[in-house]
Amino acid sequence: MAYIVALTGGIGSGKSTVAESFARHGVSIVDADVIARQVVAPGEPALDELSSHFGNSILLADGSLNRAVLRECIFSNPVEKEWVNKLLHPVIHARTQRLIAQAQTPYVLWVVPLLIENGLQARAHRVLVVDVDPQTQLSRTIQRDGVSREQAENIIASQVSREKRLACADDIIDNSGGPETIEPRVAQLHSRYLTLAASVSP
Repeated sequence: MAYIVALTGGIGSGKSTVAESFARHGVSIVDADVIARQVVAPGEPALDELSSHFGNSILLADGSLNRAVLRECIFSNPVEKEWVNKLLHPVIHARTQRLIAQAQTPYVLWVVPLLIENGLQARAHRVLVVDVDPQTQLSRTIQRDGVSREQAENIIASQVSREKRLACADDIIDNSGGPETIEPRVAQLHSRYLTLAASVSP
């Protein structure tokens, strides 16, 4: 069983930037968002189930999932949202476990944006939180996603609070500064995780 470091953080915190830095150290990255997109790709059973349930209106012309339409279908309908979660979560979990088991590196960085929200932190040996101040988080989200201030605030409000996320952290990377501040912190943590992984390996 690989040593698992779960990487999480609120929207706009810079999780991808941090994950890319770990990848440059040769660490295996298992990204929940990437897996979530893969399991609903054309030809995947989950996409067939979604289109059977909601109809072909959730498909684009090329047969891929129209995420915007699916979001509209479940946004204000808790029953439908629950149905989608029950369909997709086990598939995502199974693929995640398979990728983690296949990893050849001493530890795996498991990137999970909604780690705390979904109560998954116990599945990792260690939790690393990428943290930014609220104003930086807001401005980055608006700039990156092209959303209004109100939309960005709603997304942030729908996620677990900064305080609760930090309370679950074993390690924290402050990403309020520029990208150049990330590398030294990642190098430091990488060294620590290699030591921790070695201490629990059989």
